[in-house]
Amino acid sequence: MKENSILLDQHLAQTTMYPFALEIVHADGVWLTEKSGKKYMDLISGVGVSNLGHGNQYINNAIKKQIDQHMHVMVYGEYVQQSQIDAARELTDLLPDTLDTCYFVNSGTEANEAALKLAKRITGRTQMISCIGAYHGNTHGSMSVSWNEMKKSAFRPLLPGVEFIHFNVIEDLELITDDVACVIMETIQGDAGIRIPDEAYMKALRKRCSETGTQLIFDEIQCGLGRAGTNFAFEQFDIVPDILTLGKALGGGLPVGCVVSSKQKMQLFTVNPMLGHISTFAGHPVICAAVAANLQWMKMQQVVANVHRKGEVISKILGEHPKVKAIRHRGLFFAIDLSSADEVQQVVDYCLSHGIITFWFLSCPASFRIAPPLTISDEEIHFACQIISDGLSILK
Repeated sequence: MKENSILLDQHLAQTTMYPFALEIVHADGVWLTEKSGKKYMDLISGVGVSNLGHGNQYINNAIKKQIDQHMHVMVYGEYVQQSQIDAARELTDLLPDTLDTCYFVNSGTEANEAALKLAKRITGRTQMISCIGAYHGNTHGSMSVSWNEMKKSAFRPLLPGVEFIHFNVIEDLELITDDVACVIMETIQGDAGIRIPDEAYMKALRKRCSETGTQLIFDEIQCGLGRAGTNFAFEQFDIVPDILTLGKALGGGLPVGCVVSSKQKMQLFTVNPMLGHISTFAGHPVICAAVAANLQWMKMQQVVANVHRKGEVISKILGEHPKVKAIRHRGLFFAIDLSSADEVQQVVDYCLSHGIITFWFLSCPASFRIAPPLTISDEEIHFACQIISDGLSILK
């Protein structure tokens, strides 16, 4: 990594002293091009955003068409805007009938903030349960229900009334009582290193929440929209949440989040108090045009149909390398375990120097992340896996 890069000398805030510091001038498909002309294969999709690759022309055309019509015209909820209607229809067409109403916001963490508020409003309760290992975002509410204490201790006090249970441990479900407003859970945990729950656990979770009147929130900001091999990861467990949150890949490269629930529940934001949840730029027409086009293109091209097969190809190739301790994946959502964080750093650095972008997990330091665009070709998969394998082979 480059310390004190050129970015740090400009009037821009930084998240780390050791950024990749690539100066990207063009992006197309799985490829990013730096100012020097060097190309990099993006095997993390901009950390879960570019599910359909970069520069999708169908999405770009929808964005340009909407820009020619209008951009922001009014705070969310006051005007009728066709792109919002189109985006909501395309999304709810993919979802069960009980998830029929969308509230588009500006990011995944905002979707989680809205979901927590909605659960409190529905139940009249204040206690919340999250999971050990959870990551739900970096605003105060989302951080409050995230696990990694190293990332949040400097910002306390956070929201009160939050308890953490063990992910995928049925016995802990007894902690869900009539006093709990919601359980918020990543359907598949991302930052914890791609932790996949058992179907029996998920069904027991759904049953317990129904028994206690607790709202079950599934955060599919990373694992949704085809990443795990189905449109939504919860489909794989034959259950339905009360509230669903989405973000990252939803906007086809533009910033967006969405909270989805039933019409009856979502209407509670409009009364007692009126304007119970408001946002100036929520449902921005250009963003919603991108959402609608993104979902249309996924459906037209049957993108999700090939995700499971592609994931199995990667798992088979890399799983045969002796330096790999374990692979956890569902679809194209991967954590690859090595012996140490130092080995992970070596592999990530090797891949970067050879034109392949992999990444870390904040809370799983001995694993590295792969989450390529769902549109990656078989040829590109084999090319990337060869370089990753070469990087693994240099480990002592």
